[in-house]
Amino acid sequence: MPAHNLCMQIQQTEQAQRAQQAQQSDRAQFIRSLRSVRRFAPTPIPDDILREVLDIGRWTGSSKNTQPWQVVVVRDRDRLRDLATCGTFAGHLAGAAVGLVLVMEDDNRRLDEGRLAQNLMLAAWAYGIGTCIGTLQPEANVERAKQLLGIPLERGVRTTLSVGYPADPQALRGSAGGVQPGRKPMADFLRWETFSDA
Repeated sequence: MPAHNLCMQIQQTEQAQRAQQAQQSDRAQFIRSLRSVRRFAPTPIPDDILREVLDIGRWTGSSKNTQPWQVVVVRDRDRLRDLATCGTFAGHLAGAAVGLVLVMEDDNRRLDEGRLAQNLMLAAWAYGIGTCIGTLQPEANVERAKQLLGIPLERGVRTTLSVGYPADPQALRGSAGGVQPGRKPMADFLRWETFSDA
């Protein structure tokens, strides 16, 4: 192979590697940019985008691929306001364009429930749509939410997501209800090999 062809091949390979690294960095930054949004604009979410978000959520992995869930989509304003009273920190549902209620086969699917919630949040964020988890509690409120939505009593219902376009740039930055922004330092987060090895 002539030297100039080899040189061109090396340059093309290096360019492709740089482009791939840039894409990987963009994806990592996208994941880091996810924030809880508790204040929403009155803008409705188009049906095709909402369906795409839900379809991405449908592909969430689960233990042994059991897919132990259904999602109830709530758009009715009165129903959203009622749901907002079913949890200590679920008030943001009242102002959301959509509420997603994660219905699990039973109350013992918390890991799968969390995976589904996070994937739905990331899927929505890919379209510029904000979300926030609302936990239904205590038990009397859970039962009330099940009655409101016609969910069988034996199903697990703890997690809701308020979904909507952020009200303004501050909705992505501010803290609410005493929640502090930011993350703990890596030194406080990470341990190597054993817990005591900082």
